[in-house]
Amino acid sequence: MEYLKKDLGSYNLHIIKTNKFKTITVRVVFHSPIIKEEITMRNVLCDMFLQSSKLYPTKKDLTIKAQDLYAAEIEATNSRLGNYITTNFYLTVLNDKYTEKNNFNKAVEFLSEVIFNPDVENGNFQSTKLDIVKNNAENSINSLKEDPADYALVRMAEAFNKDCPISYRMCGYLDDLEKITTKNLYEYYTKFINKDFVDIFVIGDVLEEDIIPIIKKHFKFKVVKRKKVPYIINNLKVRNRRLFAKETADNSQSKLAICNVLTGLTPYERNYPLTLYNIILGGGSDSKLFKNVREKNSLCYTIHSVPNKLDNILLIMAGIDKSNIKKALDIIDKSMQEMRKGNFTDKDILIAKEYFNTAMDDTLESPSRIIDNYLMMELLGTDSIEDKIAKMQIVTKKDIIKVAKKIKMDTVFSLEGIKDEGN
Repeated sequence: MEYLKKDLGSYNLHIIKTNKFKTITVRVVFHSPIIKEEITMRNVLCDMFLQSSKLYPTKKDLTIKAQDLYAAEIEATNSRLGNYITTNFYLTVLNDKYTEKNNFNKAVEFLSEVIFNPDVENGNFQSTKLDIVKNNAENSINSLKEDPADYALVRMAEAFNKDCPISYRMCGYLDDLEKITTKNLYEYYTKFINKDFVDIFVIGDVLEEDIIPIIKKHFKFKVVKRKKVPYIINNLKVRNRRLFAKETADNSQSKLAICNVLTGLTPYERNYPLTLYNIILGGGSDSKLFKNVREKNSLCYTIHSVPNKLDNILLIMAGIDKSNIKKALDIIDKSMQEMRKGNFTDKDILIAKEYFNTAMDDTLESPSRIIDNYLMMELLGTDSIEDKIAKMQIVTKKDIIKVAKKIKMDTVFSLEGIKDEGN
């Protein structure tokens, strides 16, 4: 792969040249420091983009246009990255060599139409479409409890620190949804377009001299914008004593969600030894948690861990019977203590490195994942995939133990099923 970054003043253009794919993928990323009260508004706006535009006044019109562009696909999603909320627009279209000349240009023009020319009249979005989107948003918010694992994570995060972005509900809030009107949604849209930081990624079998003029033609922002707030959430306060919180649910299975705080990690430790630590602790079927809690003691149905490097936390999640929660916690504690003491083998490290290499190979098969990697390079200064693979191979057992000693269990949340034990 060849990579080029071009500063176009109001945004950065990232071109990733590879002949692995028959498609060209464009991803336009809008970044803004996250504000809890604006999450719901942004979710509604994100969905409104795909309802219609000025040139394509119905969802059916948008679909027909996408089909005319040889089944091009456009998506829009919101996500949180540390202290920021990002809105991502994705365009996937066949390379012109498999369609016809100028098809890519037309597809980018279509994406630009969706973003810059919304279906607005006299400073108001269309009320009938807003009602549809708000109804969908309400259903999404109300359905949070329908996924006990997700709900347990949300409630754990709120118990951990209700004022931190980690605890914000990305599905939104009903109180904020009620306040959204056709007018204030458009006012938020103008803020979104004029104030957000923007990165544009293009990946495919492309040439710089072809891509740059097309992107410059269809993406024009008036203001030069630079990021000011750090992405990584730092200075998390660690409790002297763990916080235990619980809630009951009408389920036949309980969910356990544990927040472990990462303290004082260096960038190297965050990107390399932490990854191997997590794989060995709870990253798969060969992990300590899987073997100790599930296989040897049959205390849970599922268990795994995952680090969130931007949030400086490591999460442990399990599906479990209510009666087994205390014993499972004891074994989780013991497993983490084993990591601090170095009670894992060179074979464990080798397996973890192979697991990582496989994940990197999978990344190279996905345009979206490749873009994710380059986005993190842009935001956090992380390494390329090739450098990651090389650097991961030289991580030592001592490095992993050092990281293990910087991880502290802080908040334990149990969503206890009232149908446990035959109820």
